[in-house]
Amino acid sequence: MVQAAQKTRLKQGPEDGYSTSSMRILEGLEPVRKRPGMYIGSTGPTGLHHLIWEVVDNSVDEAMAGHCSRIDVTLGEDGSCCVVDDGRGIPTDPHPDYPDLTGVDIALTKLHGGGKFGDGGYKVSGGLHGVGVSVVNALSSRLIVDVYRDGKHFNVEYAKGGVPQGKLKVLGDAKNRSGTTITFWPDPTIFEEIEFRAQTVVERLQVMAFLNRNLEIRFFDRRKGRLQSETFKYSGGISDYVKHLNLSKEALFKKVGYFTQSDADQEVEVAFQWNTGYYEGIHSYANGIATTEGGMHEEGFRKALTNVVNKYSRQKGSLKEKDENLLGEDIREGLTAIISVRLREPQFEGQTKSKLGNVSIRSLVERATNEKLTEWLDENPREANQIVQKSIQGARARIAARQARDLTRRKSALDGAGLPGKLVDCSSRDARETELFIVEGNSAGGSAKDARNPRTQAVLPIRGKILNVERARLDKMLRNTEIQALISAIGAGVADDFDAAKIRYHKIIILADADVDGSHIRTLLLTFFYRQMKALVENGNVFVAQPPLYSTLVGKEKVYLKDDNAKADFLSKNPNHKNEFQRLKGLGEMDFSELRDTTMEISKRSLLRIEVEQAAIADEICSVLMGDDVESRRSFIQQNAKDVRFLDI
Repeated sequence: MVQAAQKTRLKQGPEDGYSTSSMRILEGLEPVRKRPGMYIGSTGPTGLHHLIWEVVDNSVDEAMAGHCSRIDVTLGEDGSCCVVDDGRGIPTDPHPDYPDLTGVDIALTKLHGGGKFGDGGYKVSGGLHGVGVSVVNALSSRLIVDVYRDGKHFNVEYAKGGVPQGKLKVLGDAKNRSGTTITFWPDPTIFEEIEFRAQTVVERLQVMAFLNRNLEIRFFDRRKGRLQSETFKYSGGISDYVKHLNLSKEALFKKVGYFTQSDADQEVEVAFQWNTGYYEGIHSYANGIATTEGGMHEEGFRKALTNVVNKYSRQKGSLKEKDENLLGEDIREGLTAIISVRLREPQFEGQTKSKLGNVSIRSLVERATNEKLTEWLDENPREANQIVQKSIQGARARIAARQARDLTRRKSALDGAGLPGKLVDCSSRDARETELFIVEGNSAGGSAKDARNPRTQAVLPIRGKILNVERARLDKMLRNTEIQALISAIGAGVADDFDAAKIRYHKIIILADADVDGSHIRTLLLTFFYRQMKALVENGNVFVAQPPLYSTLVGKEKVYLKDDNAKADFLSKNPNHKNEFQRLKGLGEMDFSELRDTTMEISKRSLLRIEVEQAAIADEICSVLMGDDVESRRSFIQQNAKDVRFLDI
């Protein structure tokens, strides 16, 4: 057997189909169309909107360079997106080393080409990989560039993934105007859907306006039935951002702290304010790019913050000589802070730029925080004392939470396996294939138990509505029976002890009725996961089941429809359908076969994956929906109830 295998390998050569002639060299923008996920993350809604971010980021780079004061973003009725800025305009002259290529040709058709790599284009920039707008061109069925520069209006058009439809030409004079206008139509053969979501765009544009003081960003939705416009311009910059994030919370004091510092090639600005809540909201940016995984700038701020507050507490006698130092988590409880750094040569991890690696920026941020925050505390003694007292309360709560955790662990050890008694576990121990259904109510839990695949699907019934963790410290949470059951079942700890590598199930699925109470239960559970097991949400492990609202017979086959939109779509495709539509009952009233066929059977069900694209916005929404500000919650629901969408998988 071994000898035969060796002979087979020796015989393999050109005749097996693998030779130099079978290799392909992808030219121009072809690699982007071949592997779009490498450049924009996915071909779903996230990747679709990434096209807008790439174009807008270029305009923001012009603003950071001091050459742009306004950006307009318009969603057209024909499915296009148009981004207009009043910057310098993309260079239109031929490149000295490549006389057949203008600056526009290089920016739009060459990967890793543009003004971000030379010394004279941009001091700081977000789009440092140089693939941004060329990727948009590659993934568009059509793209038009209008450049207003040197008193002239230049124009060129591309189609079918970046193929030029002629040379760059002059359309006329533009003596009183400068800037770039890019209009593009996403390619429907690349993307799963090509309809932009206005709210997603608005949220991102508002953040960009916060990060760039006095930059005016206007949004227009010209699509039929969706006419809207928004204008963002903030004279306070990131200080206004902090105020905005704390609107739905109760501020500990009215003042928003702010400081900035710079050296030769980098600068930092920080804005901060504490609230009476229990969660920290530190959000960092580098050259306008959200660094959701943090990095050196966050490390420098956190370390210096802890040192400064401890030093101040001892100087003022709030901490005695025998007292232990406050921990960073005690001090950051209820803190909302924005850290925005700009630097010439940022070292991002990967094209997604989610973590900053420059050691030099850590030193600058740490030094600035040590000096400037100390000054701020000295100049604002009343607010400083409130920060210290809240930190001391946080330390006491941390000690109480540790005792509660230790008690929970001791209970688990005494119980044996440490799993909650009402958990109906699955037989597989391979977390990659297992699922945990969190089911509202014991009756629904019974149906789910009978409907599940016992090898890979576990069921945990919960009673009623769990504790609202937005309004409770960890020590109180850990005394709640339902939350104890959730923590034990998932098996990876909680809060700072949470370790995503230890989760017992790779899909955590919330299964609740499609009514108001069910929505409330889903929101409570999602808030718990986001606040106390954040990595679960960030890693895509949390899902919401979609039990259908309707069923109808097509011939002898029963067809299930998710909601009213699905029903309307079904009727538009089947106008002669005469059978009645049965509105399905709640989960507890479904028999096990119906629950299995509609909600739990992998080949038939529809799940919604919960995703977090922008941590600051997710933080804000959690506070709005689950905090004490009733008016903010009502306003948010009224504005967004009709525009809630998830990712079907």
